[in-house]
Amino acid sequence: MLIWHPVSGIHHPNQYMNQILFTHSYFLKLDPKQWKTMQPYPPLATLYAASLMRTNGYMVRLFDPMFSESPSEIIPALQNQQPDIVVIYDDGFNYLTKMCLTNMREAAFEIIRFSKEQNAVVIVSSSDASDHYEKYLAQGADYVIIGEAEEILLELTNCLAENNIQALSSLKGIAYKENGSVHHTGRREVLKDLDALPAPAWDLVNIEEYRHRWIEKNGYFSLNMVTTRGCPYKCNWCAKPIYGNRYTSHSAERKVEELKFLLEQYKPDHIWFCDDIFGLKPGWLKTFSEKIKEAKLNFRYKIQSRADLLVEENTVQYLAESGCETVWLGAESGSQKILDAMDKGITLAQICEARKLLHKYKIRCAFFLQFGYLGETNTDEASTIRMVLDLMPDEIGISVSYPLPGTKFYEKVKNELKHKANWTDSDDLSMMFRADLPADYYKQLQRYVHKIYQKQRGLNNFRGFLKKPSDMNYQKLRSIAGIAWYGPYAWLTKNKLKRSWQ
Repeated sequence: MLIWHPVSGIHHPNQYMNQILFTHSYFLKLDPKQWKTMQPYPPLATLYAASLMRTNGYMVRLFDPMFSESPSEIIPALQNQQPDIVVIYDDGFNYLTKMCLTNMREAAFEIIRFSKEQNAVVIVSSSDASDHYEKYLAQGADYVIIGEAEEILLELTNCLAENNIQALSSLKGIAYKENGSVHHTGRREVLKDLDALPAPAWDLVNIEEYRHRWIEKNGYFSLNMVTTRGCPYKCNWCAKPIYGNRYTSHSAERKVEELKFLLEQYKPDHIWFCDDIFGLKPGWLKTFSEKIKEAKLNFRYKIQSRADLLVEENTVQYLAESGCETVWLGAESGSQKILDAMDKGITLAQICEARKLLHKYKIRCAFFLQFGYLGETNTDEASTIRMVLDLMPDEIGISVSYPLPGTKFYEKVKNELKHKANWTDSDDLSMMFRADLPADYYKQLQRYVHKIYQKQRGLNNFRGFLKKPSDMNYQKLRSIAGIAWYGPYAWLTKNKLKRSWQ
């Protein structure tokens, strides 16, 4: 979908290089697992960048390929609009883009090719491009922005608009080719005042298509927001090519204003705050909760957080009072040995306490789990499964350890990454750095954990039915009925796993 939004009342001093077509490389159709789930979010980081450029006088358009069949769908937009610059700006707030999936990399390469055929200057900003800028330049991109990109994009585009190519060498945060050689000008500091950025350009997105897809599949409509950038923690498998280890925050007041606008303008039923860590800044959650009450906003939201941040009851209370429905915790493992090896900085006791407090305040608790980390044994795997069955989170998401450039974990295993260094899509689950187990072992393990978890949920609901039948609803009764399926399936899968270890 291409949406044209002319600049009103602003005249750029130089009309050369004034028309920009924004796009990104995440095609939902190229990620079968996510296509089936159908929980798409607009490219938030792209909308921030487009808003800044529009505020500074550029003519901004957006080609959003979220629901496109293939990259070639951008060709009519390129031919009809003849943009001076095409900016492939991935949504760095969405964890799916941080995974650097090869399907999306290849889509970006095609967009570069199509754009160059129309004689556009091509600028790329993404996690993958920050790590592998040489690959993107080799495919024809003119410039790759390294790290946090809004201010760099504005300065780079100003240089192009003024035909001031000589200034590029002193512009920190870009990579480009000159006389056949690649130049990397180094990284620059991250933004310190996030409130200085204009609000995202939501009007560039076809919100109604997102709404339709959500409601058709899930029965409700969710939109995304972000209140912070970066993460100060140092889990040694976590890549941070865009925002780094520094943690910066919007003011709670600014975010409540934006939230009020979204709720009134687009009427989502639910908000996903896509921060790496929500509400870490001291006092922020308290202010946020108070401002939500003052504005009389009523909505549901989900966040990501850490167990050690949710052992304080006041914190969980502020979340509940402000409308938090679900917290995703990076539990990762039920083995303290593995948590310590990951430099996770949390304890099993904290995971347990966070789960109890969230349950007390009627907030759904979901666990991210990770199998296959260096040194993990079947005993450690069993500890993770036991933690899940003991604590019974409301939802689980399972992955395997995935080495990404820039991490300590990657440095430990990079010599083993011979034939494959990135997943094809988010359901790939290939173990890329150890060969002592069959190729499909971790896929079988994922299925087993999901099935035994669902079996345990059914058993718990059955016990609840025996105690208080009046508390039953359709979902609980369906869970009980699922025991007949999940039980045998889990048994069969467990036997397959045992044979793999022998």
